[in-house]
Amino acid sequence: MKALLLENIHDEAVRTLRSEGYEVERLSKALGEDELIEALEGVDLLGVRSRTNITRKVVEARGDSLTAVGAFCIGTNQLDLDALSGAGVAAFNAPYSNTRSVVELVLGEIIALARRLGDRNTQMHHGVWRKSAAGSHEIRGRKLGIVGYGNIGSQLSVVAEAMGMRVWFYDVADKLPLGNARKCDSLEELLQTVETVSIHVDGRPENRGMIGAAEFEAMRPRTLFLNLSRGGVVDVDALAENLRTGHIAGAAVDVFPTEPKSGDEPFVSPLTQLDNVVLTPHVGGSTQEAQVDIGRYVANKLIDYAENASTSMSVNLPDIAPAPANGTRIGHLHRNVPGVMATINRLIADYGGNVTYQALATRDALGYAVLDIAETDRGLLAEVAHLDATIRARVL
Repeated sequence: MKALLLENIHDEAVRTLRSEGYEVERLSKALGEDELIEALEGVDLLGVRSRTNITRKVVEARGDSLTAVGAFCIGTNQLDLDALSGAGVAAFNAPYSNTRSVVELVLGEIIALARRLGDRNTQMHHGVWRKSAAGSHEIRGRKLGIVGYGNIGSQLSVVAEAMGMRVWFYDVADKLPLGNARKCDSLEELLQTVETVSIHVDGRPENRGMIGAAEFEAMRPRTLFLNLSRGGVVDVDALAENLRTGHIAGAAVDVFPTEPKSGDEPFVSPLTQLDNVVLTPHVGGSTQEAQVDIGRYVANKLIDYAENASTSMSVNLPDIAPAPANGTRIGHLHRNVPGVMATINRLIADYGGNVTYQALATRDALGYAVLDIAETDRGLLAEVAHLDATIRARVL
């Protein structure tokens, strides 16, 4: 089987896949839609990061031959998950591997903004010695508001509290507060309470434009603002205006509505003209430690699906972590309608097959079954693959 890895995915992913006998091609850049379709000829496993979009057009062109896609990052908004599910292509990501890296960058940037380190650094590089405490503050005792209390937001809560910050959070889901963190009932309540706001939500459509002019107006004067989540969540023009007026004292932004596809393209943003903002090129999770972990984790998920039919931690298919194979293994993705498993088991009985293992899981409109059969007939496999409800059947 062949794997294609884009966007300079870490060597650890290459080593992991090759150690299991996969042919691996790695490219340093992202690919556009037509380039990707051409590159996917003969490819079974695809690895991307945040800049390559797996669109419906790509899936319709190559979904029949593609087995699985790995997003070597947290976000999956670059993947058309509905199209991948409809083609029976499993998708995986790395929801935990770079959590600590993002948290450490957030805290480092809060300290840099609170101490005005950007100003001091620039002044020193221009030969200006300005030894002054004016505008410089400790973060101990500062009120931190976290929007989105998932893997990153909750860990930020714990580490920030350990550094002496007081934490409030808001999440649309009911989340258990960690430590002494306090839950807010609304976004407006959080924005009016805290002195530092850090955004940690995912890329779902309803989060787009979450923070705009009205939300900035609701924040307390001289608030610090950070976005290391998704570019489309924040209206950067509104942020720039509030930085100019001083209502927002400083900001740190790692993600943008439009990002260059490669280092050869210029970065354009209204924030580049402002001194009181720290800009980083989508590197929140980009530490060597995180990239090693991500490379190993996602590559192993792709291998486990390809070799064992495991969908454990898949972002688009029902979740099954099957036992070791005991016979010919079938991974059967189907529409979640009544009678599918009864039909499959009747076919197995008609062909005299002996089921040694069977597991079923469902997710919304999808059902996924893993079956091990000790005695098989090619006719049985063909019939299972061509059931009316079948989306995709794989024989391992």
